[in-house]
Amino acid sequence: MACSNTSQIYAKVSKHYSAASKTTSVKYGETVAKSFGYTEEELANIPEGANLGLSCGNPLAITSLREGETVVDLGSGAGFDVFLASTKVGPTGKAIGIDMNDDMLSRANKIKESKGQSAENVSFVKGVITEIPLEAGTADCIISNCVINLVPEADKPLVFKEMHRLLKPGGRIAVSDILAKQPLPEKLRNDIAMYVGCIAGASQVSEYEKYLGDAGFTNVIIADTKSDLNVYLDTNDDGTKKTTDNSCCDPTTSCCAGTSCSDTPAAKDSAAPSTEDLAKTDLNDYVGSYKIYAVKN
Repeated sequence: MACSNTSQIYAKVSKHYSAASKTTSVKYGETVAKSFGYTEEELANIPEGANLGLSCGNPLAITSLREGETVVDLGSGAGFDVFLASTKVGPTGKAIGIDMNDDMLSRANKIKESKGQSAENVSFVKGVITEIPLEAGTADCIISNCVINLVPEADKPLVFKEMHRLLKPGGRIAVSDILAKQPLPEKLRNDIAMYVGCIAGASQVSEYEKYLGDAGFTNVIIADTKSDLNVYLDTNDDGTKKTTDNSCCDPTTSCCAGTSCSDTPAAKDSAAPSTEDLAKTDLNDYVGSYKIYAVKN
């Protein structure tokens, strides 16, 4: 099934993350998070059930959040980064999560309720990140973790314009995202299973630079973290490394393990891996985990 229109893409992404919202593998999530730079201390301080193993980096490592600031997380999922950010901005600050998926929002809000007064500075808002339901100048900092690559290419400029609108003067963005290292083969880019798996929708660095520049951002830094993206495919539910080759990956476990053998027929183009072959493919040949920082003047 090709990525033929934006409504189809959004529907498939929403379906995939509804399934992911029901994930309960704590050890899997911990292994993925550690591989992308989250510390033992950070993982010990998040509420149970907030980390679903969907990260592709640690945007909080480059935010330098301060007491009293307002931080907005685009595509907040179960609230992993929101809850971590809330401890950094303190009771006088705000940590706001934006997500379009009702199942993810439900999970995040249940976790918030379980935290009681310690999460009073946390809120979750339903919305798409191309049209965020918050007032202009709301945020000191905007973060996002492995989400912008899921937005259809035609809509991606809207995300950066919305970030610029939401930020106060001098505000900054700190994003972790998967970017393409080279132009992706057409069959790979048109595969919906690869799309919800964070591969087919990945922009190139030059495209990201253009989106940021056109939106009005300056001081742009885009850097490859050199993290191993095969962690998604190589990690068992109990957090241990797989010792045997999988011919198919579970569509409910993680972002980049988001493909299923039944989603698409095998690609015949030898330049692109088939969906069935993704578990045998070195993802690092095609895409990488990047950290992105920019400022609104």
